[in-house]
Formats: sequence, C-alpha cells, structure tokens
Amino acid sequence: MKSFALGIAVTLIGLAVGAYAYFATGQAPVATNSAPMPFETTLAKMALHARIQREMPTAVPIAADETAFVAGVPLYREHCAVCHGLPQQPETAIASGMFPKPPQLFHGKGVSDDPAGETYWKVSNGIRLTGMPGFQSSLSDTARWQVSVLLAHSNQLSPQVLTLLAAPLPR
Repeated sequence: MKSFALGIAVTLIGLAVGAYAYFATGQAPVATNSAPMPFETTLAKMALHARIQREMPTAVPIAADETAFVAGVPLYREHCAVCHGLPQQPETAIASGMFPKPPQLFHGKGVSDDPAGETYWKVSNGIRLTGMPGFQSSLSDTARWQVSVLLAHSNQLSPQVLTLLAAPLPR
C-alpha cells in the first residue's frame, strides 16, 4: 500500500513539474494567432457559465422599449462596436486580431437569445483573458442595462434603431 501511495505522489509531483516547465519554458501558446491549449476553451467556458448562472441578475430594472434601445445605441457604438461590430458592417481590424474572437453581436446568432441579466453581468464584470473589459466602474448602472436590453432584443429592433446602429464607425 505504501508503494501505491508513493507512486501516486511521484506522479502528481511529476505532473506539476511538467506543467510548470511547459509554461516556464515558453511552450504554452500565448499569441493571439496560436491554437488554444488542450481543454482551454472547454474549461474557460465551463467556469464562465457557472459564474454567470450564479451571479447574474434575474430582474431587469428598466423597460425593454424604444427609449432604452435608442439610449443604448451611442453607448454600444462608443464602447462595444470596435470589437463586437455593427449591423451590415465588416469586422474591424481590432476584432479580427483578437483571441478568442469576440462575437459579432449583429451577425448570426448574437446575444438575442441570452437573458439581459447575462449580458449585464458580462458588461459589468468583463471576461478574463478575452479582452472583454468590465465597465462597472466606467459606465453607470443604467447605461449598462441600456446596452444589455439593446443586445437582448437585437433581433427585434426598429428600423430607426438599426439605422442609428448601422452607421460606419469613424476611422
């Protein structure tokens, strides 16, 4: 039994030393154009989803209406569009150089199927190791909700709101 326990201890120490060497010698992929490490995407998504489910607000304190959508447009354009894109606009150079790729929120699936509270959590806290900053200290609570309800209803926006959103970003 002692040799079995010793074998486990030696194996665990060997794995820890191997992992340290992998990172300390620069073998781990760190460039944005490198492939992800084994299990990196799976583990990061698992942790993110568990944390959001535990902490996201379930009640939305503002109405999801045209007024909130229009108020959210300049906030989205100023703080989000450079990474997450605009309707009928190509991906920006910044977005194309990021890893992981930021979702283009007005192309394809977007976040219209996410509860506004989930988007609010992401806007407020950011997402570590993705380039997604947290805006809790730089945008008001109301502003973060306005962006969140705009995105949660991005597949139901009026032509007026879409026109406001779709203008090209200044270069």
